[in-house]
Amino acid sequence: MVAFGALRTLLLSCLAVQTIALATGEKSTQFIKPYKREVLQDIVTWDEHSLFVRGERVLFLSGEFHPYRLPVPGLWLDIFQKIKALGFNGCSFYIDWALLEGKPGNFSAEGVFAFEPFFEAATQAGIYLLARPGPYINAEVSGGGFPGWLQRIKGILRTADPDYLHATDLYAKSVGEIIAKAQITNGGPIILMQPENEYTGATDNVKFPDPAYFGYVEDQFRDAGVVVPFISNDASPAGNFVPGSVSGVDIYGHDGYPLGFDCANPYTWPDGSLPTNYGTLHLEESPTTPYSIVEFQGGSFDPWGGLGFDQCAELLNYEFERVFYKNDFSFGVTILNLYMIFGGTNWGNLGHPGGYTSYDYGSVIRENRLVDREKYSELKLEANFLMASPAYLTATPGGNATNSSSYTSSPALAITPLFGNPTNFYVVRHAAYNSLDSTPYKLIFPTSAGNITVPQLNGTLTLNGRDSKIHVSDYSVGDYNLLYSSAEIFTWKKYSSSTVLVVYGGPGEHHELAFSNATHAAAVEGSGVTIAYKSGLVILNWAVSPSRKVVKVDEDLYVYILDRNSAYDYWVLETSSVAGATPLVASNGSSSHSGVIVKAGYLLRNATVTGSTLALSGDLNTTTSLEIIGGAPSSLSKLSFNGASIPFNQSSKGSVLATLAYKEPVVELPDLASLEWKYFDSLPEVGSDYSDEAWTLASNTYTNNTVRNLTTPTSLYASDYGYHTGTLLLRGHFTAIGNESSLALETQGGSAFGMSAWLNGTYLGSYAGIDAAASANSTFTLPALSAGESYVLTVVIDNMSLDEDWTVGTDDMKNPRGILAYSLAGHHATDIVWKLTGNLGGEDYADHARGPLNEGGLAAERRGYHLPAPPVAAWPAVAGGPLAGLDAAGIAFYATGFDLDLPAGYDIPLSFVFANASASDSVNASTAYRAQLYVNGWQFGKYVHNVGPQDAFPVPEGILNYHGTNWVAVSVWSLEAGGARVEGLALVADAVVQSGYGVVATVAGGAWEERAGAY
Repeated sequence: MVAFGALRTLLLSCLAVQTIALATGEKSTQFIKPYKREVLQDIVTWDEHSLFVRGERVLFLSGEFHPYRLPVPGLWLDIFQKIKALGFNGCSFYIDWALLEGKPGNFSAEGVFAFEPFFEAATQAGIYLLARPGPYINAEVSGGGFPGWLQRIKGILRTADPDYLHATDLYAKSVGEIIAKAQITNGGPIILMQPENEYTGATDNVKFPDPAYFGYVEDQFRDAGVVVPFISNDASPAGNFVPGSVSGVDIYGHDGYPLGFDCANPYTWPDGSLPTNYGTLHLEESPTTPYSIVEFQGGSFDPWGGLGFDQCAELLNYEFERVFYKNDFSFGVTILNLYMIFGGTNWGNLGHPGGYTSYDYGSVIRENRLVDREKYSELKLEANFLMASPAYLTATPGGNATNSSSYTSSPALAITPLFGNPTNFYVVRHAAYNSLDSTPYKLIFPTSAGNITVPQLNGTLTLNGRDSKIHVSDYSVGDYNLLYSSAEIFTWKKYSSSTVLVVYGGPGEHHELAFSNATHAAAVEGSGVTIAYKSGLVILNWAVSPSRKVVKVDEDLYVYILDRNSAYDYWVLETSSVAGATPLVASNGSSSHSGVIVKAGYLLRNATVTGSTLALSGDLNTTTSLEIIGGAPSSLSKLSFNGASIPFNQSSKGSVLATLAYKEPVVELPDLASLEWKYFDSLPEVGSDYSDEAWTLASNTYTNNTVRNLTTPTSLYASDYGYHTGTLLLRGHFTAIGNESSLALETQGGSAFGMSAWLNGTYLGSYAGIDAAASANSTFTLPALSAGESYVLTVVIDNMSLDEDWTVGTDDMKNPRGILAYSLAGHHATDIVWKLTGNLGGEDYADHARGPLNEGGLAAERRGYHLPAPPVAAWPAVAGGPLAGLDAAGIAFYATGFDLDLPAGYDIPLSFVFANASASDSVNASTAYRAQLYVNGWQFGKYVHNVGPQDAFPVPEGILNYHGTNWVAVSVWSLEAGGARVEGLALVADAVVQSGYGVVATVAGGAWEERAGAY
């Protein structure tokens, strides 16, 4: 990895040529709020159209990526390169406070939680960053990012209550200083920052919106040295804290999730769900700032009991991108962040209780980092078009009130124009946005040559179903004026001796384009293009087919005509003279920037040009042809791919042809069922000789919890005692009177939680959990007890993490975990003395490498047996390990080790897959059990068999050691008297990709060592 200092030098050298310049000498305007301090910097400014960086316009196309959901710093560059390969130049990231200040007053951002490697990777990939530190982030993480100890403060969260504000001070100061050091003003990649998050809705019991509170949050970060512009993300375009208002931000933005999160119905687009008023609201609320959508739907979360992220990806698929994203573009959005671009994994209990371990989100980059979804390719087409279209940045949206009949012959279509000078853009969709019809139409283009009805020659245009097009008129392609084009533009570039334009259309479509300042054209590849000369125009007309067509216009313009599926294989890469680094620029396609246009395969990462040599890096999943249609050195002497020289042919027009060979590797993975598994009883607490002397006495007769008053003599809320994550255990001691008949418990653990109870060693029963229930009332029948004898109740609760706090005033994050109420027949509640435990040490957690949330309270976790190389020599061996399971209610812990030696030069995503019960195993198919998967000490899977849906758990390289020894452990908790077993567990390769990414270091996390005070 290139050192940050070197990257900073590269960055500063590139800034002189970055961004999209509209006119020579154009100056930006900085809007300053009169009540705020003076201008803090002059590098990142803005006007009503867009951002400027160093005086030149920037289209900020961004995707959300959370480094904490991929705890392998060596893979962060991989994600950034895949974002950059889309044509994007930005990334937004949340910061999870709960992972950094697990104990109040102890802030730590080291190891996998350090930010410097993240910033270095962004700079190396050429990505600008939008920092979103909260302090509240939502983000489907435990507590919405709030650490569990906030349950103990008296103040209402996200308000100006001093208890809450002061609780945030250390975090805001510490993380603010980290952000400040990485700002573009200090040579880093951060150009924007968002204080707070979706501060949009509140209950009636709090002041809202509260400028004093919001201003306090802003000042915390300004006082820490943050000088880049503040941007907001209203959860909807409600106009909160717009510029000029008290505590208003610099740039107003909002979120949008128009199709919601109904992955169960992936083909349903409800009427009225396409937002058509965004542009109007923007002009009403914040006309002096760029139109900004800080979160727009890139996928969906999926709840416990859902149907899986593949259905989410289908709901928010390539058709959604075509219709909804282009609808956003019709409003002139120039700051756009898609949530998520890569979701990652809720490892180590960091997710919220409404979701499971996977946070794939149906994103364009999958949880296992594969990019094989069509929506990745569609997004690449759209992003590269915008980056190649500088006129878009200052085009004025015509609004939805514009009469579509002015532009089309079909009343079934809606056309929204953006007017430029002279370039115009026309966004076409069905008026009924969810229509599945195929609609023929003619397009009426107002152009510099007058109104023209297109096509002028053969055929008719067609809009097929859930699709949308962006047509253009008077569009500049270097020295040529593209008078109109019904075909969509992928990209264009002007080189020293030629100009290349790439256009495409969908299957079965007919298209036409025309140049107004050309004299002749000739087909140089393929057939089927009608060329005509009419009224001083050179017109090209064709029917879309899989066969590529290339037309040479005049002496130096090459028009590549593709079908959409073929266009997916084309890539636009900025070129650099530094191997492995990409310039930090704002445009991939503008003629003011160097770069190559390449037809290749699965993924291209970067391009390096040094004199007459060109080095490409990328990934392959099959042998493919390589064709460089623009940007190769005119007399190419050497071409390499992933460091290896490859033979090539270069044509007279400069294009380069080569073959990229995929070599099938030998991938050997262990058969987990046949390994030697060792067994440990992870519920010794129900044994007759167990001592809980080291446990925490539940002695608090009060709680500061603002959500729920106590209904027990002492608090049995886990967070009141510093236990905020994972499995909770409570033991209640009492002396029997002999007539106890039942025990009633009200327990709470969050959605899909489970609980089990024992009396001494006798199993009483369980609550198995359902997808949506956060709490449960359970009544258990007791066996006959002996008067005067001492008894112990043991209650195990699966804490599914803490609730989010989206609505201000609800304090939902404080919904307690533990026992809410209890009743033992024949006894007063005070007759029971309770003790409790969770992760070893609670807020003084033992494993700082993996952070405060990775461990729960299972005995095996408290003793660190989930870490590499536990002391298993004396443990009994059990054939099959978790496949053997348990024959009674309880919790078993199985550990094993194995070696991997996977081939170098390949990215081989691996997943641990729990097998579903077969139809013949109907008993186990409905058995209530839950399992946790630990890989080299990292908890990378929570499997709830009776709730689902997740049964495959990706674990990235870096957590898995691909070239050494690995330790895997599985806890199995049977919630039924008859026990349970895991039907199957396998380590499988999701794909085998030949990769130019490089070596991924295994994350240092530390191995097992005896823990002082473990019990």
